[in-house]
Amino acid sequence: MLKRTSNLLHRVTNGWVALAALATFLAFTAFVLPRQAAKAETQTGTSASPDTSYIYSPDDLYQMAETYGEKGRQAYVRARFTFDLIFPIIYTFFLVTATSWLAGKTLNASSPWMRVNLIPVLGMIFDYLENTFASLVMWRYPTKTLAAFLTPAFTFLKWIFIIGSFLLLIIGIIGWLWQWGKGKRR
Repeated sequence: MLKRTSNLLHRVTNGWVALAALATFLAFTAFVLPRQAAKAETQTGTSASPDTSYIYSPDDLYQMAETYGEKGRQAYVRARFTFDLIFPIIYTFFLVTATSWLAGKTLNASSPWMRVNLIPVLGMIFDYLENTFASLVMWRYPTKTLAAFLTPAFTFLKWIFIIGSFLLLIIGIIGWLWQWGKGKRR
C-alpha cells in the first residue's frame, strides 16, 4: 500500500506540479498565514498556541485554554476546522511534490528511498490529530480530558515529520545540484 501510494505520487508529479505547489505554499505563507496568526492573537489574547509550540505539557495546554477565555477558545476551535484544515494540505502538497520530483531526479527508481515522499503525509496526519485533540481540550475546558495528554505528543510528532520533511528537501536539493554539476563537468 505504501509503495503503491508513493509510486502514484511520483507518477503524478513533474516539475510543473512541484513548481505550482511551491507557488501555492509561498503565496499562502506570505499572504494568508500572517493574517491568520494576527487574527488568532487578537481573538485569544496571546500568541501562545499548541500549533506553534514544539514541546509543552498538558498543564501548559490548560493554561493556554484559561488564557484564551471562552471566546478565544471558541475562535481557536473554529480556526482548527476552517483555516487549519487547508494549511496542512497546502504544505503537504508542496513537500510531497518537491520531494517526489527531487527523488525522481536523484535516486534510482527501484530505491526504497523513493518512499521518502510519504514522510510529509505523516506530518499532516499528526497535525490533524493535534488540531482535533487540542480542540477537544478547548471545547471541554475546564473539564480534564485524556486529550490533553495526547495533544503534546501529536504536536511533537507533527514537528518531527515536518522539520524532517524540510531537511529531506534540502538534502534532495543538494543531491540534485550535485547530479546537475556532475553532468555539467562531463
